[in-house]
Amino acid sequence: MNCAFVGLGAMGAPMAAALVGAGHAVTGFDFSEKALASLEAAGGSRAATASAACAGAGALVLMVVNAAQARAVLFEGGALEALPPGALVLSSVTMPTDDAVAIGAEVAASGRLFLDAPVSGGAVGAAKAALTFMAAGSAEAFAAARPLMEAMGAHVFECGDAPGAGSTMKMVHQLAAGCNLAVAAEVMSFGSHLGLDPQRVLDVLNVSAGGSWMIGNRGPRMLTEGEEATSAVDIFVKDLGIVMDAARANRFPVPVSASALQVFLGASGAGYGKHDDSQATRFYEALGGKAVRREE
Repeated sequence: MNCAFVGLGAMGAPMAAALVGAGHAVTGFDFSEKALASLEAAGGSRAATASAACAGAGALVLMVVNAAQARAVLFEGGALEALPPGALVLSSVTMPTDDAVAIGAEVAASGRLFLDAPVSGGAVGAAKAALTFMAAGSAEAFAAARPLMEAMGAHVFECGDAPGAGSTMKMVHQLAAGCNLAVAAEVMSFGSHLGLDPQRVLDVLNVSAGGSWMIGNRGPRMLTEGEEATSAVDIFVKDLGIVMDAARANRFPVPVSASALQVFLGASGAGYGKHDDSQATRFYEALGGKAVRREE
């Protein structure tokens, strides 16, 4: 299939490369010259604009940061209009449910298909083509998107027959991920503050009941400066903010999520918003705690 791909970041770049590896012709757009060069090195082609990437494409994969960027690409940037009638928009953007519903309706009204399909797995999962897709949309959209999702991921979950349910599932997932990461940051920071070797704290947790996937994955990165972000602190500021907004709208208490959000807000406010999300530990450091990271 001729595919357009917009958003060639830490996850988007390997996702596009996986599509190329599966035999799809991929034309990508990103504001980063490095990202475009990486796509070309993987066998894809670059475009000067998002709309140019979409010209004649059977599908557009969107991997931008939020709903505002998705709207800018699709409607303001002319990408949707450039897609042929009946083409697919595969949105892997993490956004509030209402935005996914509204964007899906606008795409459908234009005569194109829309699948609300955010992902989990991070840059590592993307590089291994082992992402998890949480998808919702029509049967026609699923049929068009499945070969693409299977090329980029290991798991495809059908969460509903209309846009919105995929984004809701991703929001619930991010609640779990964000709270787990905040706990990991607190555990590593508390142990370090009490004089324990942070590497030894990590070693014990990784073979004990108190461990978790998030501690095992982010713990080693907490021992570094975290300047090479695969998922930034500000991503969880955004995603847990989505959780809080939905909880408020639905009158559902999420006290653990509210506390976790403060950890990421604190790290971001201390100047580490663009650092790797493992640097949530900087929140505790800013309060007078000892640094978890080690000098090179």
